[in-house]
Amino acid sequence: MGKRLIWSKKAQQDRKDIFEYWNTRNQSTLYSQKLNRLFKKTLAFACEFPQLGKPTDYDENIRVCFVRDYLLFYEILPNEILVLRIWHGKQENKNQNK
Repeated sequence: MGKRLIWSKKAQQDRKDIFEYWNTRNQSTLYSQKLNRLFKKTLAFACEFPQLGKPTDYDENIRVCFVRDYLLFYEILPNEILVLRIWHGKQENKNQNK
């Protein structure tokens, strides 16, 4: 059985901001819906196979998965996968905090 998925407040806000950006840019929600499905699918795999993501330099339990141009950072906890941030690959990371 897989781990339970939990979203941090920052990750929830990241996701909201990403979808708002694409909805405004495209004048449609179709791309946001597609991204949301890809995020969910990737994170479902991470819940089943926590070591799926690439290790990071932050901590041995923090990993990253790539979805299109986005990086999904998550922490492996005993019974949960905690989504920490969703980051666009071209964003500067000077404000990227856990």
